[in-house]
Amino acid sequence: MDFKLSEKEQAFRQEVRAFLDENLPAGVNKLDPRFLAEWNKKVRAKRWVGFSWPREVGGGGGGIMEQVVLKEEMAQRKAPPLGSCFMGLAWVGPAIIQYGTEAQKQRFIPDILDGAYQWCTGYSEPGTGSDLASLQCKGVREGDFYVVNGQKIWTSIAMWSKWIILLVRTDPSSTTKHEGITCLLVEMSTPGIEVRPIQNMSGGAMFAEVFFNDVRVPVENRLGAEGQGWQVTVSALQSERSSIAEVTAMYRKLEELVELAKRTQKNGAPAARDTRVRRQIAVFEAKIEAMRLNGLRSLTLQLRGEPLSSETSINKLLRAELEVDMGDFALELLGSASAYRAGTPETVDGGRWQTGALNWPEVVIGGGTPNIQKNIIAERILHLPKD
Repeated sequence: MDFKLSEKEQAFRQEVRAFLDENLPAGVNKLDPRFLAEWNKKVRAKRWVGFSWPREVGGGGGGIMEQVVLKEEMAQRKAPPLGSCFMGLAWVGPAIIQYGTEAQKQRFIPDILDGAYQWCTGYSEPGTGSDLASLQCKGVREGDFYVVNGQKIWTSIAMWSKWIILLVRTDPSSTTKHEGITCLLVEMSTPGIEVRPIQNMSGGAMFAEVFFNDVRVPVENRLGAEGQGWQVTVSALQSERSSIAEVTAMYRKLEELVELAKRTQKNGAPAARDTRVRRQIAVFEAKIEAMRLNGLRSLTLQLRGEPLSSETSINKLLRAELEVDMGDFALELLGSASAYRAGTPETVDGGRWQTGALNWPEVVIGGGTPNIQKNIIAERILHLPKD
């Protein structure tokens, strides 16, 4: 792996740093709606929203290494996100760019880049777990419409989204479960859609169940050809997959955990002096560094133009373990103070550690459970027999 940047990449890093110095001053309230609106306007003007997307659709046309630099600098400065339409930027937009009609690109891409509204993802279903290809939600063609009936579950931010990218089974007689699946773009206000939020352990609700009862979707809202849904889902434009932003975030969380250890007591002394505490922190750091190096391995393959396997599943699995273990370790450091409810005067740091320890399913389960990631690693990387 070559860790050196070219002169052009170094210049881009300096450009990003100068932008952050000017537009992200110390002490600014990053949650202030007025600041966020101005921030989004500025990064949009720089074409850093959708940075890797083609310039002809409004993106930045950025290269892989430039994406790494941009993500790294933004993460290190704890900058707000580059754009606010999270799922739209992550996979809906790339899918529309690759498979959408010109009318769909003109209709949806500008709104995704501007953060005009949110998208949610209708993939997972009850009883299918992470086996996405076994979905049963049906879409029956009736003239110029698909009539959709079925249910989706664990649909993030469905209650706040204006549109959903939805997978339905349009050909139940297909010979394999990956065939006969079609991708539809559905407006959430369409009659027949019901959203039921799912409350998590901390009292919040990020996920929801979504029910479809004779929902009529125009054929013009189909993404790709009928029966091409699986390909639309698993394919995407080439993007940077070094996990640099996730790794930087985990390092930042580790730093906060170290500070917590300095402020809490264990056996009458700061917990940071305890041998077992220090050993555990070292284990966390080693795992995060392993994530970083594994991400750089994937990045190297991309830069060489070589095909990627399923290396990202390794980092997904490591992060899942770290999220749970670091959350539990924070509660251990807090001791009896961890029993206080968030928001009460007795809580440490406003109860964020308790809330974080209870919110791990959103990170651990989302995108595929640890068992699924282990199967992917075993079958696709280690070439072991199928489960």
